[in-house]
Order: sequence, then structure tokens, then C-alpha cells
Amino acid sequence: MQRTLLKSKLHRVHVTAAELEYEGSCAIDETLLEAADIREYEQIQIYNVSNGERFTTYAIRGERDSGMISVNGAAAHKAAVGDVLIIATYATYNEVELNAYQPRLVYVDEHNRIKRIGNEIPAQAA
Repeated sequence: MQRTLLKSKLHRVHVTAAELEYEGSCAIDETLLEAADIREYEQIQIYNVSNGERFTTYAIRGERDSGMISVNGAAAHKAAVGDVLIIATYATYNEVELNAYQPRLVYVDEHNRIKRIGNEIPAQAA
């Protein structure tokens, strides 16, 4: 059996640009791509916390340590500068691979600087 699970997540990044007249994609700071184990041209799911939009595109490399999150092309209609996004990738794992499975979860501050990297979602405060 194969199962599709979350591979990685950039949690609550802030959109820094929305470029309608650009080839479709999402430019992401190279430091964030590496931290989340997202490869250039890899499919990504974007969940816009600010407006509820959910869409699929692919990642391209943005300038290292810039904090860049630029939603491009048609997807620019679904996100505005300042919006808060969750960017996720998924992968398919077999039962053997699941024994070592750990997602890569990257948490950032309001400037898209890494605060923490982990493999468990923190418990919510009661």
C-alpha cells in the first residue's frame, strides 16, 4: 500500500509580491526552499490564510535570505502582498518508508525569517 502524506510545510509565510504579468509560479527565498526540502519546479499547494483561497502551482528559487514569497501569473489573483500563506508539499510513501517518515515543518516570523524547524505540529495552548 502507498499513502500520500505531508512532506514539508512553510507555515504562515507572508506574501512579499504578487506579479500578474509573470510566468506562473511562486518564487520562494532559497533559504526557505532548502529548509523545507522543496526543490525548484516542485509542485506546491498554497493555502491562503488571509482569504481562504487554495491553489496549486510550482516553486521557483527566489533570492537567498531575501524573505521573498512572490505569487506569480494567474495565481497572483489569489494572493496579495501581506497575505499569510501555508505552502505545502506532499509525497507518496510505501509502508517501509513510513517507518522513517518525518515531515519538515518550517515556522517563520513576520519577515519570513526561520524561527523553528521541526517534524511535529506543536500542541495548541488550552
